[in-house]
Amino acid sequence: MANLHIPRWLLGMALVLLATLFAKNAYTVSIINLMATAALVAASMRFVMLIGETSFASAAFVGVGAYGAGVATTLLQWPFWMAMLIGPLVATVLSILFGVITLRVKGPYFMLIGFAFAEAARIIFSKTALIGGTSGMVGIFPPRELDAWLPSFVTLVVLLFLFLLYALEKSDFGKVLVAIRDNENIAKTVGINVLFFKVACFAIASFCAGMVGSLHAFVNNVISPGDFGYLLASFALAYVKVGGEGSLFGAVGGALILVVLGSFALGLGAGEQLFYGGAIVAAILLMPNGLHGVVLGLRQKYLRRERGAASQGVR
Repeated sequence: MANLHIPRWLLGMALVLLATLFAKNAYTVSIINLMATAALVAASMRFVMLIGETSFASAAFVGVGAYGAGVATTLLQWPFWMAMLIGPLVATVLSILFGVITLRVKGPYFMLIGFAFAEAARIIFSKTALIGGTSGMVGIFPPRELDAWLPSFVTLVVLLFLFLLYALEKSDFGKVLVAIRDNENIAKTVGINVLFFKVACFAIASFCAGMVGSLHAFVNNVISPGDFGYLLASFALAYVKVGGEGSLFGAVGGALILVVLGSFALGLGAGEQLFYGGAIVAAILLMPNGLHGVVLGLRQKYLRRERGAASQGVR
């Protein structure tokens, strides 16, 4: 447990939650909610990258989570806690079926299958009259008691899931995933059930993606099929690449920075997409390993400088 840095996590969580308590106006609240959900969707995509795959299917599972919350709240009138969890659970079951079938292929083939699955899910959402078709669903409200605390609640849920992904990555389970990414054939020769671990990894990431969708539904109160197209997965991939896939904190940092840039770009009118896309391209060109790589590089320079100063002192 020592390598999980639990005291640092608790301190960081406390500071972040404290900051959310000062959010009073609607715009600040919306940005906080968007930053939180973007961080979790980036972390879930990065978790699949531990096995060396990129999943565009995550957009579909976010949609399943959102529509699950919507159906449970508006049609079934289920309690909030049950409604919040049903979407992620359905997304997990679907992801297991999807993973067992598709995770036998790798690389661009898996990515293209995920892309097709995300688009197929979006079309199904738009063609199903029971869930509003192209108009989507409205009236997905959290309990009134949460109204004043919604940013803090969303942030707390996201932080707990981020810690879960961090803990899993640092565990023996995470080490097996990295071993599969590094050399799948060697992992097989030592008796590791590669498909089982791949599906388990994919299912965990999909549960997190489903939770993103559930939170999105309750935060916005309105959902539509267009919210869950391939662009959602593309943005998640951009968050990871800008932040750096070498670290969970890099992916989260990339999400936070790009959400802030995106909110700034909204005021540029027609130049919004140009600014946002240019920022992503510039970040990838200037920081090929993302923010995480920049931080590591600075840290290594500092350590070399310290060792050099120490050796000079010894002389």
